[in-house]
Amino acid sequence: MSDAPVTEKKKVIFSAIQPSGTITLGNYLGALRNWVSLQDDYHCLYAVADLHAITVRQDPKVFRQNILEAYALLLACGIDPEKSPFFIQSHVHTHAELAWILNCYTQFGELSRMTQFKDKSQKHSDNVNAGLFTYPSLMAADILLYQADMVPVGIDQKQHLELTRNIAERFNGIYGKTFTLPEPYISTTGAKIMSLQDPTKKMSKSDENVNAWVAVLDKPDTIMKKFKRAVTDSEAVVKVGEGKDGINNLIGIMSTVTGKSADAIAAEFEGKGYGDFKTAVGEAVIETLRPIQERFNNYINNKDYLIELYRKGAEFALRLSQRTLDKVMKKVGYLPR
Repeated sequence: MSDAPVTEKKKVIFSAIQPSGTITLGNYLGALRNWVSLQDDYHCLYAVADLHAITVRQDPKVFRQNILEAYALLLACGIDPEKSPFFIQSHVHTHAELAWILNCYTQFGELSRMTQFKDKSQKHSDNVNAGLFTYPSLMAADILLYQADMVPVGIDQKQHLELTRNIAERFNGIYGKTFTLPEPYISTTGAKIMSLQDPTKKMSKSDENVNAWVAVLDKPDTIMKKFKRAVTDSEAVVKVGEGKDGINNLIGIMSTVTGKSADAIAAEFEGKGYGDFKTAVGEAVIETLRPIQERFNNYINNKDYLIELYRKGAEFALRLSQRTLDKVMKKVGYLPR
């Protein structure tokens, strides 16, 4: 990776994912697959957001393994560290340093209005910590450190990106142009994958019903069982339609992994039952995930190589982000180191 400044006209994209221990089919088809395709057209920087993860209590041993596995799995999904600096957030100290400075340019009222803080406070009422409250300031630091032009966001993160822009505008207004104002990157190809058991809800690993979601690392027979148990309707006709949320979801998944249109899928399964269709969707997903699982196993069994990659990524990210932090610290009035 070159340490030269980004001088091409390609826009900069930053995105990060928490090391939760499980990446679902919904995460992959809705976001991660797009991360891979963005690498050719943009200057992308990707991170495993482990600093964000400790707003919820973690078992240290499990957490350590989750971070490594998340890094390996994103590589397996197609993140290319030669094209896109890919690092572990806690290895780049500028994130925490800028986050503290930005805390002091973020209003209490702004943070208290964040819907994610309200939701997580209710969910983890025994641990409503300051980190959970100031989480958006760290997210702002993640983005602004790299002068990102765009950030791929889902609906649940849009409010945080708006706050990031507000913080950047406030700082720029006081000290002059310092930060690029990031725009949301809304993908036209990202699929919204719904729960297999309640297709009116988004697929989520937090769903207590394990049959509701598929993990990227689920074994083939587990994947097939989950699709065979997927909720459908009584019409037994494979086509997109109102009141057919379960079938609409399965057609959407099939379309996304095979590239076939909904009409082509409906024509292919005309006169066939839901059993045949569910099996076909399961097989298509298994074949899509098979090479990812094989690459993941290769990476996770080569720890020295993973360490080499994430150290290189962190070194590059530190050099790049230090430029922004130095500029910020000078403008605020800190003495040079």
